[in-house]
Amino acid sequence: MSTPPAWARRDGAAWLLELTVQPGAKATAVVGEHGGRLKLKLAAPPVDNKANKHLLDWLAARLGVPKSAVRLVRGETARQKTVAIVGVDAPWTTIENERAT
Repeated sequence: MSTPPAWARRDGAAWLLELTVQPGAKATAVVGEHGGRLKLKLAAPPVDNKANKHLLDWLAARLGVPKSAVRLVRGETARQKTVAIVGVDAPWTTIENERAT
C-alpha cells in the first residue's frame, strides 16, 4: 500500500478524506491538492443538499463501495468537508486517477 497523501488519514476502520469542493461545475472531477486538502469540482448545485449527495454517490461509485460505506463527517454547508469511507484500503489511489485533463 502506498503512503497516504496529506488529505487522507486512518480513523479506526475508516479513512477520513479532507476535501475542498466546488459545486456547480460542468463535470465532476479531481482538480488537485489545495491547502492540504483534495479539491474536487462537482457537477451538482449547492442547494437542497444536492452537492453533498452527489459527492458521496460519486465517491462510492469511484471506489466500488456501497453508498452506505461513505458518509459526510464535517462540512455539510461548507466547501471544506471531511468524508469517512470504509471498505477500501487506499482510496487515494483510485480518486487521484480521476484528475481532470
